[in-house]
Amino acid sequence: MRSLPLPLALTARLAPVAVLATAGWALSSGPDTSPAAKDRTPPDTTDRSASAPATQAATKTYAAAPAPCESLAGKTVTSLVPDAEADGKEIPSTDADVRRTCSWNALKGYDYRWLDVSYEVMESDGAARKSFEGRVADRGGGGEVAGLGDEAYSVVNLTTEDKQQTREGTVLVRAANAVVMITYNGSDFESKKAPGTTEINKGAIKAAKEAVAALHDG
Repeated sequence: MRSLPLPLALTARLAPVAVLATAGWALSSGPDTSPAAKDRTPPDTTDRSASAPATQAATKTYAAAPAPCESLAGKTVTSLVPDAEADGKEIPSTDADVRRTCSWNALKGYDYRWLDVSYEVMESDGAARKSFEGRVADRGGGGEVAGLGDEAYSVVNLTTEDKQQTREGTVLVRAANAVVMITYNGSDFESKKAPGTTEINKGAIKAAKEAVAALHDG
């Protein structure tokens, strides 16, 4: 996990199957051993079309993660993270085809906001589903987000450290063989309070919708 670049620690926070039909060659009196029978070649009854499902199963909906820093509109970034640079900062990845993350953060006056957009592309829908379910299990207390990807989950948590509150929203989305994760949090360093749950949750879901749309477009 990352650490915020501020004095206060805000670290609460990715053989085709062939069917062979065999013809019966035996007569009621026993096998035909005549010379003509020896020269016969059995007809090829292999169902060639049976290999098609295997080819389709191997096809991935998404082959690579899109550019995360281009996933959100500039006006979305500035509305969620005032005074942040719209370009964002991509986090180095060991495999950019599979996993990519972009971060935006800024302090405007005493209000601090942090936003992450992460993509992870997997080999199959099943692998993505397993990853999604595992991440959801680690973040209890949230709920389903209808109409977003194949399945989506949102949760908002409040933490307090050194009397400073931070509220963080997480939205997880599975779209076919990809998992999209949004992390959005904020603090007010003057009042020591955090933004409201509704504000953080709506902001995270808004970012998630654009991030999933970018996945489809990419």
